Order: sequence, then structure tokens, then C-alpha cells
Amino acid sequence: MQVRGFFLFLVLILLAVSSEAGKNKKDKVKKNGSDCEEWRWGPCVPNSKDCGVGYREGTCNEETKKLKCKIPCNWKKEFGADCKYKFESWGGCDAATGLKARSGTLKKALYNAECQDTIQVTKPCSPKAKSKSKARKGKGKD
Repeated sequence: MQVRGFFLFLVLILLAVSSEAGKNKKDKVKKNGSDCEEWRWGPCVPNSKDCGVGYREGTCNEETKKLKCKIPCNWKKEFGADCKYKFESWGGCDAATGLKARSGTLKKALYNAECQDTIQVTKPCSPKAKSKSKARKGKGKD
């Protein structure tokens, strides 16, 4: 019975010590970081060209910070890399313009980015695919 009580006592001490350690970690983060909670972040600005690694600047009261960021090289420049959209399927090809379109609904705005709720994007229609009979023509006639 005394062994069980001693074991329970050890478990309680370990729990108390680990919870204190967790509090200290939170304090350290706050001391090294900032007390400011309302950061405003600008867009990611690539170091060179229009994509790749860059920095994003944030301000809060009198404080400023820079965070490393990355813009994918296939991003859609019209609506920015910080605006994430859920897109519908591509529509049919418009013969008059040679474009097909689809719309997207805002899913997430990263770093307080100013994003449109819905957007419309277009791309050129793909050329007509060759039929299988034309693609096989000339093969097998050795």
C-alpha cells in the first residue's frame, strides 16, 4: 500500500514540474517575441524577379518585423499569392475569344491580405486533340 502511495506522489510531482516547465516556455516566447497582438503584414516581396524567396514586412504600433516568405513561380499575379481560392471546373471554350473561364471563391486570406470574395480567371483554349486514328497513321507499316 505504501508503494502505491509513493508512486502516486511521484506522478503528481512530475505533473506539477511539467506544467511549470510549460509556463516557462510560454514566458520565454513572449520575452523574445513581442507583446503586440495586432500585426499588419504586407505582401511577400521576392528578392529578385517576380517569384521565389523574399520577405514580408509587418508592423504593429512602433514595431516592425520581417518574415521570410516564398512566392511560387506559377502564382496568379492578378489576385496575389496570399489569397487562396476554391475554383469551379473550367467552362467551355468561347469561340469568339478563344478563352475558357472559371470562377473562384475565397477560401483563405493569409497575413491579413486584402482579397476579393470571388474572382474570374481565363486561359486559352487548348488546341483540338488529335484523334487516335490520325495519331496511329503511319505506324506499323514497316
